[in-house]
Amino acid sequence: MPARNHRIALMGFALEANRFSPPTTRLDFESQVLMLGDEILEDQKRVAPRNFGELSGFIRRMDELMAKRGESWTPVPIAMAAAPPGGPAEKEFFEWLLQEMRQRLAAAQPLDGVYLPEHGAGLAAHDDDADAAVFRVARAAVGKDKPVIATLDLHANVSQAMVDQTDVLISYLTNPHVDNVERGAEAADAMVAMLDGMKPRAYHIKLPIAPAQVTLLTAQGPYADMINLGQARKTDDILNVSVVAGFALADAPQCGISVVVTAKRDKNAAEKLAREIAAKGWAEHGRFIKKLTSLDEAVAMALACGRDKAKPPLIFADVADNPGGGARGNTTWILAAFHKAGVTGCVMGMMIDPPLADEAHRLGKGATFTARFNRDETQEFSKPWSAPARVLEIGDGEVVGRLGIYKGTSVDLGRAALLELDGIRVVVASLRHQAADPAFFERFGIDLKSVRSVVVKSRGHFRAGFDWLFPHERTIEVDVPGLTTPNLATLPFTRIPRPVFPIDPDMTWSVPGA
Repeated sequence: MPARNHRIALMGFALEANRFSPPTTRLDFESQVLMLGDEILEDQKRVAPRNFGELSGFIRRMDELMAKRGESWTPVPIAMAAAPPGGPAEKEFFEWLLQEMRQRLAAAQPLDGVYLPEHGAGLAAHDDDADAAVFRVARAAVGKDKPVIATLDLHANVSQAMVDQTDVLISYLTNPHVDNVERGAEAADAMVAMLDGMKPRAYHIKLPIAPAQVTLLTAQGPYADMINLGQARKTDDILNVSVVAGFALADAPQCGISVVVTAKRDKNAAEKLAREIAAKGWAEHGRFIKKLTSLDEAVAMALACGRDKAKPPLIFADVADNPGGGARGNTTWILAAFHKAGVTGCVMGMMIDPPLADEAHRLGKGATFTARFNRDETQEFSKPWSAPARVLEIGDGEVVGRLGIYKGTSVDLGRAALLELDGIRVVVASLRHQAADPAFFERFGIDLKSVRSVVVKSRGHFRAGFDWLFPHERTIEVDVPGLTTPNLATLPFTRIPRPVFPIDPDMTWSVPGA
């Protein structure tokens, strides 16, 4: 009897959508990942693929499992689209993508299952539940009896439709996200178990907590405690426990912390554990608030570091202008204040400013000029600012990540340059990425061990890239304006369910049916 061959479709849509950011266009997807058919598998052959690590983890684990079983599988590449976090995807692009997926799935039949490395906080201009739309396409292609399994970022906004359209949802366990390869492998384990006949049962409960991202670290804090409880309570019958924090800036009906527990057989076991985790989360909901450091305090700290070499260096996070959450990565609040105060020994990045990067390339290394930041920007937080500058280095193209979320991944910065503005060196890039990897600085010859302070445009993922230099107690989150502000009460929410904590601080709630 010939060995079984399993045909598994690979497809996904990854966008962390910020309702308050400019729309995400086809060009934004093309700048990161827009691959059809065999382009997906060709990318996997690269030393540093552009696709996310969960896809690599899934493929490698499927290869291992099938080899052990004396069986085979065929990865059937459909379509992958991933863009830097930004506003809702444009309607025309998203509808085109769904149609490509439908047509390619139809042409690829017969299929035995679908794996989707998804983000889970997607929006389209016309659809507040874009990920559910993708899942519906997958389910329609294989029917109700074949596995549809998705991995999610832990900032996904999980809707009941997303749960209903899939058999297993698996979210990251770490923030910063350093377990994506492992979660892809876990998805492969679930896929093989379902191919062998397992019929998983999931239970989903939504908490009215839409926390700011700065409260969602998994090394410590209230969110870490929820995740740890779920992992500690796993039994042989529990396939997966995903405590999914959500992304409040999406301003969508499905915002809020979700607990999704998937049992191998018994849905009652899944429900019991999900309720226990939800009850713990709500009992400690007051911990999902964090005080940031004022700009004046940050200036004083940076000045002291620059003047006194005996003081340990510090890293400052511009959490409100995080490209990883949909911000533009170009606000100048911290830069202008540090420059005016005369801060020295400071490195800052990345400022996303294509016209400025182009000008630095045109002038060349060693040139002096007036650096005009945000000369063409219209976004309200991206104020123009200028200062005398010198071009120290110029660069172009891809960087391979060294640590944290970008480790082993090719990241295209576009045209980039290192500028010197008195005592501050600034990395300027053309394509939006958060400064979460030291490689983005090191490519310009910067020795991070020699600097007195670093300013990163990042919310939290920088921690996994820079913790070898800056432990938690030397990490300063600065309170300045921006599209990813943790001060959620200042934002004009219209679609997020109300009341919700912490926007409505005095609300009450209990686990339904408790």
